[in-house]
Amino acid sequence: MDRSILTERYLAELSQSTATTAELLGPAEQDTLLTTYYQGGFLPRPLFLGHEERIQLMEDLEVLRTALFSLPDKLFDGDLAAFARAVGMTEAQIEVILRSQGAAATRMARADLCVDDSGFKVLEVNVTSSLGGMDNGVLAWALLKHPFLADFAERHRLGFVDTASELLHTMYTATGFDPQSRPFIAVADWPSSYLSGWGTFLEEFCAHLRALGADAHPCHVGQFDYRDGRVWLGDRAVDIIHRIFLAEDLLESPEAPALMDQVVSAASAGQVKLFVPLDAELYASKTTLAMLSDEDNRHLFSAKELAALDRILPWTRTLRPGKVTLESGQTVELLDYARTNRHDLVLKPTVLHGGSGVVLGSDTTEEEWATHLDASIDRPYVLQRRIRPVTELFPDENGQLHPWLTVWGVFTMARGFAGVMARGTRLEANIGVVNVANGAHGGTGLYELPPAGGR
Repeated sequence: MDRSILTERYLAELSQSTATTAELLGPAEQDTLLTTYYQGGFLPRPLFLGHEERIQLMEDLEVLRTALFSLPDKLFDGDLAAFARAVGMTEAQIEVILRSQGAAATRMARADLCVDDSGFKVLEVNVTSSLGGMDNGVLAWALLKHPFLADFAERHRLGFVDTASELLHTMYTATGFDPQSRPFIAVADWPSSYLSGWGTFLEEFCAHLRALGADAHPCHVGQFDYRDGRVWLGDRAVDIIHRIFLAEDLLESPEAPALMDQVVSAASAGQVKLFVPLDAELYASKTTLAMLSDEDNRHLFSAKELAALDRILPWTRTLRPGKVTLESGQTVELLDYARTNRHDLVLKPTVLHGGSGVVLGSDTTEEEWATHLDASIDRPYVLQRRIRPVTELFPDENGQLHPWLTVWGVFTMARGFAGVMARGTRLEANIGVVNVANGAHGGTGLYELPPAGGR
């Protein structure tokens, strides 16, 4: 089965049942961890993913991940600083990033994807430890408390991955700690973010991690002390800093580099483990997708790799004057093409997150679009082909079905597939960027388990 068949069967059975949306969502709406993060509410049902679909998606995402981490060597002769400049980092960020390199490429990521008529398409790849939606397993548990969904899941062999548990496994694997030793984990945000509201969520999230057996505590980096060759949070020495802060926080104020430097220096000196090092964020830049999409770089990859990249990557180019090749093979002047095809394009900053700075050409006038383009030329921006996603049907409180636009957040970690965070808005809401910050509803995904003895 695939996601369409599973969804059709679920909705057909739901229409014949007495279950209501309020009943299905009741346990989720009573969970403080979930309501703290998903303030816009919850999707009225999970997304569904078939077994073969998941296998193909994970194979494609692994090709994409490998290709991303190969870019410094393939395009910059291993010069990480040159790569960092090319993906849009400032010199201040580069200086810190070069001192915060992981011994191995991180397995921690969340690919954000839409589904169009041809399948999954990547919007962006978030390669960092600061990933929203890692509580989606809690949401799956909550939804499955209702007998209707529990019965449907059992009959169709549907399950989910507890992303928070996969996070802990990946963290211990990367830092070398035995989970039985219960290392002290400081889940550390940036001060302004922590104090503006994220601290409340991190308190709930750390409580959940403690319920899973981890010794995890929330904080911001301004609360650390550095003495006796260790990093301290209050009267406890920190073993692992689970990094919620971002490289972009370096640009917040003149004092920010010094604050970041303390953390990075302590990790470089072996006084604490930083999960994940800051160099991971280089591969989250949308410029990397432009590098992989660029016709001039296709010779660097095998036919099998290209097939996977062509399946999953939309056409993406760095915004700068010059000729580019379209999917059809036609060569055009990029800026001329961009100005006359705004309805098919999205303008994105390369290193911001959460939909910040994203402009959909179809939401602008011709004059507004031209102004956005002119202001972004030769700055860290990319143009990407707009994906026309298929809609998903969700029931309202009266059981009536409505089309929604959804974004799949697919987690990958040390053991591979690590769960699905879903976000969605009603089609009629006409919200350009579907994310929690814009009031999107949050959700989770159930996937078809492999056959006995299968993978």
